[in-house]
Amino acid sequence: MLTRRSWLVYGVLLAIWLLLIGWQTAEHLRVRRTARASLVHRAKDISETVALIMRSQRLFSSTERIESILNELVKQGEIQSISLLNATNGSLASAGPKIELPPGGLVDNEYWNQNEKTLTLVNPVDLGTTNIIIPRSEFGTNRPPPREERPPEPASSENTNIASASNTLVRASSDPGPPPGNFTNGRPRRPRLSPEELKALRETKGTHGFVMVISAEALADTVRRDLWLRAFISLLATISVAGYGLAWSNVSKTSELQIRLVRASELNTHLRDLNLAAAGLAHETRNPLNIVRGLAQMISKQEDASPEIRLKSKEIIHETDRVASQLNEFINYSRPREVRRVATRLNSTVSEVIRALNYDIEEKKVRVENQCEDLVVEADEQLLRQALFNLVMNAIQAIKPNGEIIIRGGRQGGSPEAFVEICDNGPGVAPEHRAEIFKPYFTMHEEGTGLGLAVVQQIVLAHGWEIQCLPNQPTGACFRITHLKVVAKG
Repeated sequence: MLTRRSWLVYGVLLAIWLLLIGWQTAEHLRVRRTARASLVHRAKDISETVALIMRSQRLFSSTERIESILNELVKQGEIQSISLLNATNGSLASAGPKIELPPGGLVDNEYWNQNEKTLTLVNPVDLGTTNIIIPRSEFGTNRPPPREERPPEPASSENTNIASASNTLVRASSDPGPPPGNFTNGRPRRPRLSPEELKALRETKGTHGFVMVISAEALADTVRRDLWLRAFISLLATISVAGYGLAWSNVSKTSELQIRLVRASELNTHLRDLNLAAAGLAHETRNPLNIVRGLAQMISKQEDASPEIRLKSKEIIHETDRVASQLNEFINYSRPREVRRVATRLNSTVSEVIRALNYDIEEKKVRVENQCEDLVVEADEQLLRQALFNLVMNAIQAIKPNGEIIIRGGRQGGSPEAFVEICDNGPGVAPEHRAEIFKPYFTMHEEGTGLGLAVVQQIVLAHGWEIQCLPNQPTGACFRITHLKVVAKG
């Protein structure tokens, strides 16, 4: 469960991440706007140079001459297409691929294609000229001798490419013009037109502006590089925030586990103290019980004691023996298990346990069969004998007279570990009780203390072994101890 402090930390991390992502997005949009504005400014600088060149031309110019100038400008590579327009936006001269305007016209005389690879500008500057551009055929067929024209003064610009384009246009404007039909001193003579005809000619053939398509590849590369940079920064920010959040989560879990460990240690210490106190109390309780038992025996042996008194004395002796047995089991259960591992013969240990329980076996007429292999295992011999003793005694108490107990022991497959199991043909253990049967004071026998199997589990866990309660076939229970380390084969 997340604490209030964790929610606060995660909220701050999320806010920092959103701030970083928003900042990088805003910076990318700013770079994109700056690059677009720079390209538009660049286009206007070029258009001013073109306007200066157009202002330097004579009143009448041929289409071929103007297109040669525009072609020289397109050859520079920065401009893809250019077209001079009349008053009605009709094309008078053009260079490069045909310019296709969007169906709805341009917004703010500016149009970017979908991928932002080109920029189209219409009338970026007003030429403010009355140049009339007509085809060469309208001038006639006589070509005049070459003539020198005074080049126009180039427009001042800080960009060297604009200056180069201006010089190119100046050189193009100094080339021989188209062959007019009538010349005066090598120059085309202005046609004799009425004011109405000249006005109409200016409206249809006069230059009033132009449309220009400029490549935006450099802009696209700049925006693309900036996008990759911002994405990389955002990725690093995401990894950093996620890493810090994971680190905080681990720190929180570690702190919580440390707190639990401290509390568990305190509880364990308290329980150990209680256990020692209870064991001491049980040990001290046995002395008064022995006194009571001795007095009851003395009373029962008196010659003048009545039969009733002797019967009551025997009941006292029986009850004190039962309580003393429970106290002994409790003291045995509360005793710390210090394992001293030695090489122990499994078969010999089982045989000793069977001999120790020979009186109970004969009294109940139980058949006990030892099927253990002659193996040497690493174990505390005394604790192993006690665990087997409790398991065999538990089986003797569970089965009916003339029952059967089989003790098996051997290797677990081809591994260097062994197992030992005690199986009987008694009533068995219900599946819902198999997990609780090793708990203290849980017993299924009327005379049981409920600590025998708990002591067995203590011994097994102290050795690092495992114990299971399994069903026996066809009836009965089977207690199986596994992971006994084999030292050598006898």
